[in-house]
Parts: sequence; structure tokens; C-alpha cells
Amino acid sequence: MRLTTRTNLAIRILMYCGINQDRVSRSADIAKACNASVNHLAQVVNMLHQHGFITASRGRMGGIKLATTPENINVGEVFRVFESEVPFTECASPETNTCPLVDACRLKSAIGRALEAFFHELDMLTLEDLVRGNCGLREILTFRETVTTPCKEASAIAG
Repeated sequence: MRLTTRTNLAIRILMYCGINQDRVSRSADIAKACNASVNHLAQVVNMLHQHGFITASRGRMGGIKLATTPENINVGEVFRVFESEVPFTECASPETNTCPLVDACRLKSAIGRALEAFFHELDMLTLEDLVRGNCGLREILTFRETVTTPCKEASAIAG
């Protein structure tokens, strides 16, 4: 299984905004911190904005910010927004399916259950779980002009 670049970038953007909640973030700063092109980032920002995860404003003083608190942003929901357009298998897309086994194949339903289990795990995770007390992430993603207080490492998510 492999996530799309858009999903990966969406989570990076949300983590950046989660770490820098006290300020409006510029796309160029996020792109630099997340090792992404500004153009690709803009496409993902647009989707995050359309789905209500962030607010966005244009102009010299513009930028993006979380639309809600990190504990209200469900990682599973974000993944579904970005991954739902990409069928996991050919047979999951009736428009492009050419597999002659589709009517007798038992693998399709097993893959469907596995994907639901994957999303179920992510549904139990919030942006808050990813950023709270994550000193390493904070060190990487904190906007450099921001004066920060010392970070106290929180325990990792139970696995």
C-alpha cells in the first residue's frame, strides 16, 4: 500500500499549521519546511480549504490557518478526502475495470475489509495526537521567527 503524494503533503501541511497555531502561515514557508513545491502545495491547500480543515486568505497578509483545533481534525477523515478518488485496485473502479475475474473474485471484498481496517485505525487519530508534545516535529516545523517555550515531550501514541 502506498499513499498519494497529496495525502502525505496534506498531513504535513496540517502538522505545520498545528505546530504554528498562533500565526497565519505562508505557503512558501510551509513548502520550504515540508520539502514541497509551492505549486503542488497550493493544490493541496485548496482541497484542505474546500473540505474545511483550514482557512485561507489571499494577499500580502494572507496565508492559511487551521479552521478548528487540532483535536477536532480527524486523520482518517483527511486520508479519505485525499485517497477516495484513487481506487486501490482496478476492480474498484467500474469505469476502468478490465479484469475478467471481477464477478468471481473473492480478493476484492478482502481488500475492501483491509482498507476499512486501515481507515478505522486512522479514525482513532487526531492532528492533536500527531503534534502535542512532539518536540522533534516542533523543532523541524516551528516558524523560525517565532519565540518558543521549551517543549516537553509527550508519550507516543499507543500501538
